[in-house]
Amino acid sequence: MESRKYTFDIFRKDFLSGLIVFLIALPLCLGIAQASHAPLFAGIVAGIVGGIVVGSFSGSSLSVTGPAAGLTAIVLAAITQMQAFDIFLCSVIIAGALQLVFGFLKAGGIANYIPSSVIEGMLAGIGLTIIIKQLPEAVGYLKNAEDYMEDADDGFVANTIGLAMHHIQEGALIISLVGLFLLILWSTKAFRRIQLIPAGLVVVIVGTLLNLLFANVAPTLVLDSAHLVKLPVPDTFSDFMGNFMFPNLSGFTLPKVWETGVVIAVVASIETLLCIEATDKLDPMKRYTSTDRELKAQGIGNIVSGLLGGLPVTSVIVRSSANVNAGAKTKASTIVHGMLLLVCAASIPAILNLIPKAALAAILLYTGYKLCKPSFFIHMWKGGRTQFIPFVATVVGVVGLDLLKGVGIGLAISIFYLLRHNARISYYMQRKPATDGEAVKLVLAQEVSFLNKASIKNTLNGLPANSSVTIDASQAQYIDFDVLDMIREFCNTQAIDKNINMSLVGFRDKYNIYPHKPNGGGDNDN
Repeated sequence: MESRKYTFDIFRKDFLSGLIVFLIALPLCLGIAQASHAPLFAGIVAGIVGGIVVGSFSGSSLSVTGPAAGLTAIVLAAITQMQAFDIFLCSVIIAGALQLVFGFLKAGGIANYIPSSVIEGMLAGIGLTIIIKQLPEAVGYLKNAEDYMEDADDGFVANTIGLAMHHIQEGALIISLVGLFLLILWSTKAFRRIQLIPAGLVVVIVGTLLNLLFANVAPTLVLDSAHLVKLPVPDTFSDFMGNFMFPNLSGFTLPKVWETGVVIAVVASIETLLCIEATDKLDPMKRYTSTDRELKAQGIGNIVSGLLGGLPVTSVIVRSSANVNAGAKTKASTIVHGMLLLVCAASIPAILNLIPKAALAAILLYTGYKLCKPSFFIHMWKGGRTQFIPFVATVVGVVGLDLLKGVGIGLAISIFYLLRHNARISYYMQRKPATDGEAVKLVLAQEVSFLNKASIKNTLNGLPANSSVTIDASQAQYIDFDVLDMIREFCNTQAIDKNINMSLVGFRDKYNIYPHKPNGGGDNDN
């Protein structure tokens, strides 16, 4: 539950957490905008709206909303086809309106059907992907001079690490190693007294000062602008305001705009529900987020983002987990991060552009490790293969493909185990010798679906001739038509051929299970 009294100490923790998330979100917002071939400021707008607007309406205490890499392919394809970003903004507004509808229709309940093994696998997969994607940033490798930091919900390129290890920039490596050292140091008992200062903020400040120091004492180590945060720098306030863009309302007449809006609404909603579920698991206070309220908040956020020229937004697990690790207590932290994006993008972009991306990569590497600790894998292994296999499959899918595909694979395997388990418990059988043959009793389970047809059929076919068989349905609340038809056929044909004395107990009249009363019929209780 939220704290009933919002104290200054809680505000301090929320503000510092919001500051850390802001520093991480800034390059991610820019990188996602660039990858989408959208104006760079569109990513900043989405981050501002995700923090302030969605943060205000959301019921989540710790989740952070902003532009997500998982939507990059959809946005890129839509902008390319529409050939105008202001027309694409209409799709963002449509997506937001649909999410509002989803919220009022209580569609958020779908998140309750996702197994915990899949959620845990998603978190571990995201953690591994963060590590893999941030290693190049940590060692200073850039594929080209325009690269920005990457998010972690769209898989990774297999040769990323190998290429990075052959293109190490010593200055970046020093900054990231020092950052990791500080993060580990801050987590020890010896430094508990100074943990009032967040480790992430120390890493950013130290990393920036180190790069400035390199410029004076070791020029070969200094990081150039390609390795630093790159925020657009407006000359005047009017230039800053000119970065906001309004939608071209004629886009609402285009079928492609509506089609894209529907796709964004569905994908963004699924990603949000997954991330909300995962963030709730990370919450030290174990608070529960209303998924329906979250869909409404996301809908409002996307409508506002579309109206102001921003990218579509979702709840994002990388920034959310960083928020948790930074010690946030309430949703004030995500609002603070949005306000800092707005204020700092307008007032001090030149100062922010001094921050090395290697320092931010160190924070994300540490965050990634905390999401995929070896102890998590050991814990899932002890849960048995029905927990471990979906968990590992989700991890591999998230790392190798993307967030949604990985979760889909893990969910499919979980469903397979569920169906197989249900198929095995459709009945239990009692066998005992009798004077005139064997006596067999099959007691049907409470739910007998078509999935149980094969196992029941094999059991009936294996019954010995000249035996007495009782099928008891008194505990069954539901029996599938196919199963009833198979039992009826067995009674009327095979049982007669094998001289099996059938007795049917507990079947409801409506089942009409043995209309021809084989072998003198049997009981037919209601």
